[in-house]
Amino acid sequence: MRISAKGRYALAALVDIARQTQKGEIVSVVSISERLGISKIFLEQTATLLKKSGIIKSTKGAKGGYQLTREASRISALDVLAAVENTLLEKTDDTVSAQSPATEAALREKVFDRLDKAIEACLSGVTIQDLLECADRHNGEQAFMLNI
Repeated sequence: MRISAKGRYALAALVDIARQTQKGEIVSVVSISERLGISKIFLEQTATLLKKSGIIKSTKGAKGGYQLTREASRISALDVLAAVENTLLEKTDDTVSAQSPATEAALREKVFDRLDKAIEACLSGVTIQDLLECADRHNGEQAFMLNI
């Protein structure tokens, strides 16, 4: 499975927003861009999709930016990727339905439907909070290794 850059950046940006939101901050696209090394223009496009889907909200003005609309523990990776990936949750096209409907049914039942359910279950089971905590653990491990 291949997640687009937009999907990967959306997840990374939301981890960053969640971290800053815990500090009570409103997060600008410029600050996310600087911390993560992601194009500001690309982040703005991604933020628009996340805002449209109700995952983040924006505040305008000099101290404006983005915040999560709900707790990071209530935003799944599936929510995020469904908001920014156009084809992630689309059903697989028919393969040989006209010539061999039985083979088509077997492919759908044994491969495509199972794969769709597994992907949905995996992504539903991971939240932005999970990603934030995992990133923090890795940051702690790196700091420990640097001090050795």
